[in-house]
Amino acid sequence: MRELVTSNDPVLLNYLQVLLNDAGIEVSVFDGNMSAVQGTLPAVQQRLAVAEEDWAQARRLLDEAGLGKWIVQ
Repeated sequence: MRELVTSNDPVLLNYLQVLLNDAGIEVSVFDGNMSAVQGTLPAVQQRLAVAEEDWAQARRLLDEAGLGKWIVQ
């Protein structure tokens, strides 16, 4: 798995999951429970990760959707 996006914005994270899933890319969410415990504090952000072999396609999809600024480099 390779990290793609980190954020505590639930709307953004949900949108990205739907976008990626619709393209056939399976997404895993890490630190979702820790983020909920911490509330909206930026200390622990949720992380969206995809399989290493899907990362380039996921990055391209987010770039094409104008969401490239959220990608973790």
